[in-house]
Amino acid sequence: MATREVRVNSVTIGGDRPLVLLAGPCVIEGEEVTLRIAKRIKEIASRVGMDLIFKSSYDKANRSSIHSYRGPGLDEGLGILRRVKEELHLPLLSDVHRFEEIEKASALLDVIQVPAFLCRQTDFIVEVAKTGKAINIKKGPFLAPWDMHNVIEKVTSTGNENLLLTERGTSFGYNNLVSDMRSLAIMRSFGYPVVYDATHSVQLPGAGGDRSGGQRELIPQLARAATATGIDALFMEVHEDPSRALCDGANSVSLDDVGPFLTQVKEIDRIVKDGGP
Repeated sequence: MATREVRVNSVTIGGDRPLVLLAGPCVIEGEEVTLRIAKRIKEIASRVGMDLIFKSSYDKANRSSIHSYRGPGLDEGLGILRRVKEELHLPLLSDVHRFEEIEKASALLDVIQVPAFLCRQTDFIVEVAKTGKAINIKKGPFLAPWDMHNVIEKVTSTGNENLLLTERGTSFGYNNLVSDMRSLAIMRSFGYPVVYDATHSVQLPGAGGDRSGGQRELIPQLARAATATGIDALFMEVHEDPSRALCDGANSVSLDDVGPFLTQVKEIDRIVKDGGP
């Protein structure tokens, strides 16, 4: 089943088009490292032949601990993202956590992301949708896939149909997530492009006490499985050195490892959407 196509600058997601990559570091750690990572991801995506939307957060307001690194903040963070857009000509995605940020963030971002833990906040979702920008809403780990139909209605009530739905795992007891591949097909049946977040899906929320853990060694397996269901985009957090990342390193992919398995998922995507080898 083909979904609606969502246009993000020169990138089109959905409608049975080839898989799109949404990738970048979890959080902005500084200007030079962000530009360096963005440049390498662009080179990898170009080599593999995948369209890319660069993602990174200027403020992670939902960290486990008050002492956790959150990012440079709205103004400095958007300034760094602006350099990525102007110098590398990449579309941008970042998450917005507060009403006060929406206007300024939407002036730069090409995709506004609603974090998983805000996916049921009606007034916030409606206000984000009113920007008319493409919106990526992450399904909370506490929701069933069919519950996202209500979220869709909140967005479309504003006349905005530029919507992506992201699966990022479902709570399975304490400090654990599982990926139900049925969820991807169910959400895609609603007619909007579906994204699989292969990195947050291996997160172990709060498992480190004051931080989340993760099983990044399982990211390639889950990404391949999700792609085989016919998803429209793959979301990944990548870093030069995940062991030293200031946020979500335990569930981030090393830049050195991205290329080989993206080649695999691109071929899986081609087989699925072409109907055979």
